[in-house]
Amino acid sequence: MKHLKKIKFSLFENYLYAPNFAVKSNLFSARASIDVFRRSLLVFSLLTAFVMQSQTVTLFGKVIANDDVEGIHIINKTASKYTTTGEKGEFEIPATLNDTIIVSGVKYLREEIVISQNHINSKLLEVNLTENVNELNEVVVGKILSGDLTSDIKNSGVERDINFYDVGIPGYTGKPKTQSERRLYEAQTGSGLIPLNPILNWISGRTKRLKHLIELEKQDVQMNRAISEFSEMLFEIDDLDEAQRMEFFYFSSEDPEFMQIAKEKNDIKLLEFLQIKLKAYKANVNSSQD
Repeated sequence: MKHLKKIKFSLFENYLYAPNFAVKSNLFSARASIDVFRRSLLVFSLLTAFVMQSQTVTLFGKVIANDDVEGIHIINKTASKYTTTGEKGEFEIPATLNDTIIVSGVKYLREEIVISQNHINSKLLEVNLTENVNELNEVVVGKILSGDLTSDIKNSGVERDINFYDVGIPGYTGKPKTQSERRLYEAQTGSGLIPLNPILNWISGRTKRLKHLIELEKQDVQMNRAISEFSEMLFEIDDLDEAQRMEFFYFSSEDPEFMQIAKEKNDIKLLEFLQIKLKAYKANVNSSQD
């Protein structure tokens, strides 16, 4: 191995100390400089691309439409950020290059925008929404009317849908039940002089489990509403990561007072409650780390 190194070094010496030494030396230095320059340029390009890719800015956006533009959902699908538009369609949302922004409203067609470098540079995002128009089926007028309303109705061939009032049975016209609520209803009702279904479900504990499941579903609905409405205000100057934030909301929703306040639909009171629970949650986290 040492012999091989000596041979290589000798060849290198012969190259350097050849008659045209100055020319070869300059050529060698030039090539070395070019290699260094290329490597530096590559590193600089990679760093620039990385910085531009990871640069997060707050986009100031505006939704434009022919109808009401308040309360439209703005979702950063990539970063899992969410907000809604103000009275004039204005909104703010954090984003980075190539993030996907979803704009969705009940009356409008859904729009998806991929954030470009122009958006990052200008920090502006303007979204034009198209109204979601439901086209009606074509109406064909065929028969000539006689002027006698009763006769024309009979001859029209149009039949009204039969409902429970037509056959003399009671019907439900209230808010549609969830799957768990339907199961609970079935578990609590039965036929016959002595309905066995409710009794068996009560003995087995199924009725109690279904009631608990319904309460959990309602709790999840209120928790998700709290997440979308208050996350930005609660964690504006906070260092909790996403997992800890979700854990905090579960921690808060387990408090019986959470559902009591949520049912009142008093957002200020609910925010104050969450702020108190956040302090308690942080104290628990700090004590577990010590």
